[in-house]
Amino acid sequence: MKIFTPKNFYTPEQVGGQMSANYIAIARGSTIRQAMSELVRQAGENDNIATLYVVEKDGTFHGAVDLKDLILAREHDSLEQITRTDYPVVPAREEVETAMEWVTDYSEDSFPVVDEDRRLVGVLTAPHVTHLMEAEMEEDYAMLGGLTAQEDLQEPIVKSVKKRLPWLVILLGLGMFVSSVVGAFEHVVAALPLIVCFQSLILDMAGNVGTQSLAVTIRVLMDPQVTGKEKLRLLGKEAWVGLLNGLILGILSFVVIGGYLLIRGEVLGVVLTVCLSTGIAFLASMVISSITGTAVPIVFQKCGLDPAVASGPLITTLNDLTAVCTYYGIAWVLLHLIVL
Repeated sequence: MKIFTPKNFYTPEQVGGQMSANYIAIARGSTIRQAMSELVRQAGENDNIATLYVVEKDGTFHGAVDLKDLILAREHDSLEQITRTDYPVVPAREEVETAMEWVTDYSEDSFPVVDEDRRLVGVLTAPHVTHLMEAEMEEDYAMLGGLTAQEDLQEPIVKSVKKRLPWLVILLGLGMFVSSVVGAFEHVVAALPLIVCFQSLILDMAGNVGTQSLAVTIRVLMDPQVTGKEKLRLLGKEAWVGLLNGLILGILSFVVIGGYLLIRGEVLGVVLTVCLSTGIAFLASMVISSITGTAVPIVFQKCGLDPAVASGPLITTLNDLTAVCTYYGIAWVLLHLIVL
């Protein structure tokens, strides 16, 4: 039974561009016997029979019937009695990303897609929903990696280069700035060469913490119901998490690095300078990295940009800058207080 043929055009970014015509439609007012006959007739072309959709004569969606309820119904029962009129529907012109945010809250095996007049134009089945969610996750993952879109094996090399190069140029500039900051502390390195040995440790941990906060924040921001107050609470929570983790790791690094340097026979003043520099830098950089990894995607979203654009490489580079300043700044102060 052909109920309605949509004349509207839906782009791939909209739900209507992703829907399937694999569904069973039953006319409202049918008897149980007529519904069963229609099911058998349409099942030859459409195998998505777990849920049957009840429509008006003009194709307007009325409700849904579970196959199990239809099988258990008696011949004299009314189809209306087993029809769910509150069944969730998906607007055909809805953006895929927005639709997926609330579709996942339901446990249905398929979702009817309706146009502006609520006429049934297709369905989203469970495999469709899974595929679309995977596609959205892959896109976010690509953007976290500093890409502007998903790449695949078939994409031309030149096109891939054009996608990545803008980010790499920006990160190159930030990286050169980080290097210049390190150069500004050349006198610290000259007076205490040992300080360089633990630089990568501070930078790596700062980058890891920032990336963790970024991932948590993006996952929270996917919920359109999140309020500004909840975002501020998330920022505060991540700052506290960074503070506690930094405190624990700072104490641990102070003990481990101090023991290692004492075993090597280093002067006590040098040992205290290096240990305090790494310990305090751990604490400060992890707090700053947690705040940065949380605040940047929130700001991006506030500016109307996709939070996933706050990519991992960008956050890592910003955290490298703050970690370097903190680490060598503390070392410079301690050199004057302890060693010199």
